[in-house]
Amino acid sequence: MSTYRLAPADEYTHKPTAEPNFNESVYVNGWDPVQRVGGWMRLGNRINEGRAELSVCLYLPDGRVACQFQRPEITTNERHCAGGLEYQVAEPFKAVSMTYRGELMVLDDPQLLRNPSALFKQAKRAPGVVDFQITGVSPMHGGEPTGPGEETMYGRDFSLGHFNQHTRTRGRIQVGDQSWDIDGFGWRDHSWGPRFWQNIYFYRLFIATFDADRSFMLLKRTDRQRVVHRLGVLLFDGAYEDIIDLDVFTEWDANKDPARMQLGVRTAKRAIRITGEVLTMAPLRNRRQVGDQELACRIAEGFTRWRWEDGREGLGMTEYIEFLEDGEPVGYPL
Repeated sequence: MSTYRLAPADEYTHKPTAEPNFNESVYVNGWDPVQRVGGWMRLGNRINEGRAELSVCLYLPDGRVACQFQRPEITTNERHCAGGLEYQVAEPFKAVSMTYRGELMVLDDPQLLRNPSALFKQAKRAPGVVDFQITGVSPMHGGEPTGPGEETMYGRDFSLGHFNQHTRTRGRIQVGDQSWDIDGFGWRDHSWGPRFWQNIYFYRLFIATFDADRSFMLLKRTDRQRVVHRLGVLLFDGAYEDIIDLDVFTEWDANKDPARMQLGVRTAKRAIRITGEVLTMAPLRNRRQVGDQELACRIAEGFTRWRWEDGREGLGMTEYIEFLEDGEPVGYPL
């Protein structure tokens, strides 16, 4: 049986280890189901590199995306606050906040994200404000493994410690002279340890909250030895159920991005089917230089409408990360 250590102190930052790619990240998302607006924000401290990774990605009701990506300098890992993005813990395991104040790139066509150099030159700009006040609706899930043989969520070469929670999210999004009050649901996570994005061979991550009593976080990950790992939880009637099996069938669009998904999920108590449709895709990528070789992965971030087999609908995310070989995603077309 896998065992993990998780204490209230883990809500805060950890002492960095010596690895040059040590990373400590916080991530939140939130969605208003009536207005179909929301987004996600992430701040990853790479203190041994002297910088952070800042990402803000907002999905607007008309299909536009408002976003920002920066690598602001940092001098400490004692807090998550850089480039206008700030994360604070109000009460461990119960309430946090994440806010952004700064410029946003506003994309009528999110496909511009495929070309970062053109994106930063051509994108329209607008002042932005995001204020997410987040309270937990689920137990905590995850932690730091207590033994060397324990499996971590994403693999030990991506993050050693990791926990997550489904949430209620309230607040406001403002892009230029437009604003939306947010009252809905979401998800958050916190991870720490060595990380390169390219260490992921390929995975499919699915997240949604239908209401305070029902949600899911499902991950199908394939490592470089082609071993498949199926991980995640269903929240059903307020209690988490660990999954014991997960089947994924993906329908792809012309850009080789996921467009629709059919999921078969089994826990010890139930077997269900869930379907998803990507409403707006943000096609991202990450690159790093290793000697004279450039390594890259694609990160497909899809704002998704999910439907439980009994007809209940919810909003959330689809995230497909995969290593690129000769420019092609290694997990496609499965």
